[in-house]
Amino acid sequence: MKAFRGIMAGTLILEVIVVALALPVIAKLHGGVTSLVGWVTFGFIAAFIALCAFVRRPWAIAVLVALHVLLIATWILLPALGVIGVIFALVWAYLLWLRKDLLKRMAEGRLPSQQQQA
Repeated sequence: MKAFRGIMAGTLILEVIVVALALPVIAKLHGGVTSLVGWVTFGFIAAFIALCAFVRRPWAIAVLVALHVLLIATWILLPALGVIGVIFALVWAYLLWLRKDLLKRMAEGRLPSQQQQA
């Protein structure tokens, strides 16, 4: 599962980059980056970066899901952030499905690395 943690951390960094790309929109249309929307965006950026350090913890996935629910809820403040939240929630749903399938295959011994060579 070490490789999967790397994928999770990489996806979080990609999400940080995409959320940070909303900052110019906030600067132009929503009163600058020091407005409420700007501080909320900076909060999400900091939370996603911090979560990269904790992807190995068992509670990290629950925190990740909670952050995405909050990110989708920011649709009220800035619809662009809500759209980013929906898109990345779908990405994370797919990644978590892949994780579940990988764990199932590991338990059944069906991974190629678990097969005996003749």
